[in-house]
Amino acid sequence: MARILCIDYGGKRTGLAVTDPLQIIASALTTIDTKELFSFLKKYIQSEPVELILIGEPLGLDDQPTHATPLVKAAIQRLKKEFPQIPIETVDERYTSKMASRAMIDMGMKKKDRQIKGNVDRIAATMMLQEYLERRG
Repeated sequence: MARILCIDYGGKRTGLAVTDPLQIIASALTTIDTKELFSFLKKYIQSEPVELILIGEPLGLDDQPTHATPLVKAAIQRLKKEFPQIPIETVDERYTSKMASRAMIDMGMKKKDRQIKGNVDRIAATMMLQEYLERRG
């Protein structure tokens, strides 16, 4: 089986998470500068089979687009162009950053480590992916 890759896309940083090959467990992969995302993905997808890309869709509490929505939509278009063989789905990313911050506290992560914003992005991507796996059954 191939992996599922989840992207928490941001203007500066992007968090990535993947499943194991059996698609049972979601694990944090990395956080990278957004400008390096597509070169990273090309290398990763060449070395690991990916059957689905999930990307967090930024919507407000009222289900309306946010300031980040156009950035994500542009990223989706580029993903479709660069990786036409891999289906792309959006997932609701509301509250994932807050949940990731809370999870870091609950895990006992030191304040210094919690302040590294890349940790939040990577954990948020993992939470979105895990939620997707649970919903899928």
